[in-house]
Amino acid sequence: MKEYITNSYEETLELGRSLAKALPKGTVIAFIGGLGMGKTAFTAGLAQGLGISACVSSPTFAICNTYIGSENTLHHFDMYRIDGWDDLYSTGYFDYVNTDAYIAVEWSENIYAALEDDAVIVEIEKISDSSRRFKIYKKSEDNK
Repeated sequence: MKEYITNSYEETLELGRSLAKALPKGTVIAFIGGLGMGKTAFTAGLAQGLGISACVSSPTFAICNTYIGSENTLHHFDMYRIDGWDDLYSTGYFDYVNTDAYIAVEWSENIYAALEDDAVIVEIEKISDSSRRFKIYKKSEDNK
């Protein structure tokens, strides 16, 4: 597990950009953290690091936003309202897994059992109004 602390929106973007450069195609990045923790900001940095110049926004109402760059595609899911396997199947999530597209999943705790063991977990903890602690590890390393 790696730990990082960011003290601003810009630092959170940079952490997302840095992580993107180390991920193989097809990686699922699963966020755990409450409202206002920086999941969408981190995803915006992730998109930038993948060479995608889209305006990233929360997929709360759309369930999935897709961002396409010249070399990479990022599917950004919000699983906040997902309550069970039927709901998860209705999102189309499994149609995107095991492709070469990257997948960012907000509220992944709601679908944790469905995540592959090689999913990258990003736990976010609020330290202060502007500071966050990020714990990044593979699901297979989770001791919960």
